[in-house]
Amino acid sequence: MYNIVVNTIYCERSDWMSLETQMERLQNKEKSIINENANKDSNVFNTLRDLTAGTVAKYYGLKWLPAHIRESHIKGEVHFHDLDYHPYMPMTNCCLINIEDMLNNGFKIGNAEVEPPKSIQTAAAQIAQIIANVASSQYGGCSVDRLDEILSKYAVLNADRHHQDAVTYHISEIDSYVMNMTRRDVYSAMQSLEYEINTLYSSNGQTPFVTFGFGLGTDDYSRLIQQAILDIRIKGLGKEAATAIFPKLVFSLKKGVNLMHDDPNYDIKKLAIECSTKRMYPDVLNYKALTDMIGDFKVPMGCRSFLNSFEQNGEYINSGRFNLGVTTLNLPRIAIDSGGSLEVFMTILEERMQIVKDACLYRIKRVKEARPENAPILYQYGALSRLDNGEEIDQLFYNRRCTVSVGYIGLYEVGVLLFDNDWESDDEAVSSLVSVVKFMYEQTETWSHMYDVQFSVYGTPSESLTDRFCQLDREQFGDIKDVTDKGYYTNSFHYDVRKKISPFQKIRLEQSFARYSIGGFIHYCEYPSLHHNPQALEAVWDYAYDKIGYLGTNLPIDHCYDCDFEGEFKPTAEGFVCPECGNHDPSRADVVKRTCGYLGNPLKRPMVKGRHQEIASRVKHL
Repeated sequence: MYNIVVNTIYCERSDWMSLETQMERLQNKEKSIINENANKDSNVFNTLRDLTAGTVAKYYGLKWLPAHIRESHIKGEVHFHDLDYHPYMPMTNCCLINIEDMLNNGFKIGNAEVEPPKSIQTAAAQIAQIIANVASSQYGGCSVDRLDEILSKYAVLNADRHHQDAVTYHISEIDSYVMNMTRRDVYSAMQSLEYEINTLYSSNGQTPFVTFGFGLGTDDYSRLIQQAILDIRIKGLGKEAATAIFPKLVFSLKKGVNLMHDDPNYDIKKLAIECSTKRMYPDVLNYKALTDMIGDFKVPMGCRSFLNSFEQNGEYINSGRFNLGVTTLNLPRIAIDSGGSLEVFMTILEERMQIVKDACLYRIKRVKEARPENAPILYQYGALSRLDNGEEIDQLFYNRRCTVSVGYIGLYEVGVLLFDNDWESDDEAVSSLVSVVKFMYEQTETWSHMYDVQFSVYGTPSESLTDRFCQLDREQFGDIKDVTDKGYYTNSFHYDVRKKISPFQKIRLEQSFARYSIGGFIHYCEYPSLHHNPQALEAVWDYAYDKIGYLGTNLPIDHCYDCDFEGEFKPTAEGFVCPECGNHDPSRADVVKRTCGYLGNPLKRPMVKGRHQEIASRVKHL
């Protein structure tokens, strides 16, 4: 059925098992290694050091895996993520930092005992230090939920101090003075936080992958914080007003708070729309759809990883929770192996799911070996908990408090292989593919009950895995039209980026898959420039409110400093260039693209080949 070519799996296996070969690939700066992460600058010493350590850790980590998991990973049937960190070290993946507890009760970093802050400026500075330390103690993204509501109490401290000053110095119009001075303090604190995040380097040689959730606070100071976050992002970084890559901003929409014209924070929603049209962020969380999907409301950990609902003493607990890691299924490989039969596909899927389950259980077993003193910021000083030396950390795993993830990639290509390349318009085909994700969800629910840890189905943000899986399958099975011949696979359940479709159609199609992928999901819609038509973006946001939980915006925001062009840079085999003057100098342009759920600058951080091809294909249809 397919064009079979020489199988190179055994060649790759020998390469994986040779540390010398892997080190040579790194020393030769092979792009698949040094460009694996679009937000790591491989020219920087500490990044190169981390890549070197990661190469060694991958070699030993792969050897430590149970044989059937190792073989399946090497073949490209599954992918055991983050081998450069885990299992060599019993580290955790992404998390929701319990910032509120750390600020309220203090914490320790190094030799410093940090007391609760007495102003919003100090609170913001402490948050930056916490993020840097947390990011160096794990390997995934870290998020802060409800930032505006958490920081509001510290803005009140500033306001109280200004009120005292106004009384002491007999300042007239005290209320106006206090609000103006506090607004200045809030803006200064949020601006400092934005710059500190973008100038941080964690120990693994990259800016921490940080997400800030905000938007539900309705008191005066929460509103000031929301406005400052958005105004600062719109303004941009530095003299060239570049788009900030981090933190990822996620704005919460809720009826009665900011969704409708008569809601108290509707004006801030309008500001968020303006910001998104100019800077792509914020993404939006829809309160109605998200609570319907996962039972309660919280920001994702990192770019798209969501926690299940978890109650303790009648209260939903979100902050201080985390993920133990991801193992991803190569769904197109299963479809190829099935010969186009849905029945055979499901049989093979069940077999591969058992491999993934074993990989998840191995992750749980390995992380249990960590002790609180291995990562004090996480386990002893409040980011995740406040345990004592020697306590077992697995007490934080059970009752489905943390997640371990079953990822998947390439559902679109499965549709092509089992049906045809227009399967999206075939109700029976769509229903069959929904049943694939539903089957994975049901399997993970069974495991969750068995092991008391939340196994979650995760729509993988496969920046480099889009390339790896596809290339392995292309080498083994040759060019398969609309599958391997593209050079990349499609992320999770996403619609084919090469096809023209309205945002409303895309949302309607993808929402059926996301309901069974609640451990990790995000939807994107593509737009032309919307600087002069923000109403179009608002129409999509409003339409999505009760349909999908998490929505991102893709639109052209590139800027050439040489000719002042604004729009979409042209994708080429070597990278992105200005269509007006041909500029591709990283210091003379601001080029921002979605890489997974985050933004990235491909001029400064080259992407893997598959991501270039996917973005190039997408750009043609903007």
